[in-house]
Amino acid sequence: MKLYKLSLILFLFNISNANSINDKAVKDQIYFNLNSFEKTTKQEAPSFHKSIEKSPYRITNNDEWSKPSRNLIEKIRKKFFLEIELNDRITSEIKFITRNKDYMDKVLTRSAFFLPYIVNELNRRNMPIELALLPIVESAYDPFAYSYGQAAGLWQIIPITADRFGLDQNWWFDGRRDVIYSTQAALDYLEYLYKYIGDDWLLALAAYNAGEGTVSRAIKKNKSESKSSDFWNLELSSQTSAYVPRLLALVEIIKNNDKYDVNLPYISNDQYFEVIDIKSQIDLSIAAELAEIDLNELYTLNAGFNRWATSPDGPNRLVIPKNKANDFKDALKALPETQMVSWKRHSVKYGETLSEIAANYSTTTKQIKLANELTSNIIRTDDYLMIPVSYMSARSYTKSDKQRRINTQNKSRKGKRIEHSIKRGESLWLLSRRYNVKINSLASWNGISPKDILPIGEKLIIWTEESIAKPKMISKKLNYTVKNGDSLYLIAKKFRVTIVEIARWNNLDQSKILKPGQKLALHVDVRNQSS
Repeated sequence: MKLYKLSLILFLFNISNANSINDKAVKDQIYFNLNSFEKTTKQEAPSFHKSIEKSPYRITNNDEWSKPSRNLIEKIRKKFFLEIELNDRITSEIKFITRNKDYMDKVLTRSAFFLPYIVNELNRRNMPIELALLPIVESAYDPFAYSYGQAAGLWQIIPITADRFGLDQNWWFDGRRDVIYSTQAALDYLEYLYKYIGDDWLLALAAYNAGEGTVSRAIKKNKSESKSSDFWNLELSSQTSAYVPRLLALVEIIKNNDKYDVNLPYISNDQYFEVIDIKSQIDLSIAAELAEIDLNELYTLNAGFNRWATSPDGPNRLVIPKNKANDFKDALKALPETQMVSWKRHSVKYGETLSEIAANYSTTTKQIKLANELTSNIIRTDDYLMIPVSYMSARSYTKSDKQRRINTQNKSRKGKRIEHSIKRGESLWLLSRRYNVKINSLASWNGISPKDILPIGEKLIIWTEESIAKPKMISKKLNYTVKNGDSLYLIAKKFRVTIVEIARWNNLDQSKILKPGQKLALHVDVRNQSS
């Protein structure tokens, strides 16, 4: 046995020496980010590297896979498909990743909810198991990850790709963050890219990052110049040029973690969760109680749900930990459907609209209309509406889309904190110029993308140097005559002031209804008024 181990060590040592490459790629300063592994400078690729792939993409021998294994990491290590020939670009990525000795342990531990499912899906499709590590490169296995380019979820899918592969993106639900839907879409896309790009997984991965058009043009250019058209010789952006080596570096580290002095966690080979049909909308806090799990864990497993409840339009299912699934199903059967969400009886006040009421109760106009069998948006004063409301306070749903953003905005940072309410015509670019801050910083402070549209009235947090003063208000007094259908809310929204201010300026009781012809004094900031 000892002799066998010694022979194996010598064999691996010889293989390592045989695969090493002496030529070094020229690199400028590189910035390493644990979440995105982004590089900020262009790299020079050796011109003679051959494709790493030495086998066809279809895996036909699954006998080894069916054998029992307790540790998923050990299991996938034996099933790695792409043969890696180390080069300077891969070695550079290995050095950056292993600089933080705890990173692999942390990111793989975070993946434990999802990795068994993704590995099973890859195995079912006969796709390379290495692709299960791609969410590490994309999102560090964070289902709530959101990039500056509007990419979301484990697989960082952008809106246009989501539309292309049928992922819903609406007020209630974003399929890009749903582990089931996003994984199916990402693997569909990767399979398509592999076939489209010419049966080369490295090129398919590059296309996943940069788009098939970009990679196709680079291939065409090299062919026209009689150059090799494999990944290592294409002229691509610095980000895409580093993208594939990152994945291959992760594969190499997992295959030879002892060599790189990296500890890897134990991850059970058993799928962590079970998908359970819930038939209709349910408050997520109630679902967490039924499953006897923490609400944040339920959100993490069902990250596609944006609000306090599942979407009324589906999917009507929840991802629940397997060890809680049977108890959850029993508890769900015993729960009357009328108690799956809470309801409030709302008396319509003069001047209120459905959209105002929906906003106040964190729901949608469509949902109120469905619940009350309304065929139009017309409502009358003193009518009663049944409104679906959250069982717990909004702050309790800490992983909902709104609360995640609030939590990001509430983080303490260096400088002076300014709260800015979005006015008509404003953009992140204009605000960055006004407050002398970077657009990317402004987006990061508020948990949004620089490409996102800013809703009027939305609050943004801006951190500036102490010396930068808030723009002064240019005030003007207006005498406003209340019109039929007006309310304090509508007037405040129209002139970009607050209801409290209108009440203070006119000694009004906010609970009393305005009457047509009534005169109001308003003090408005003329810079905020549109024509």
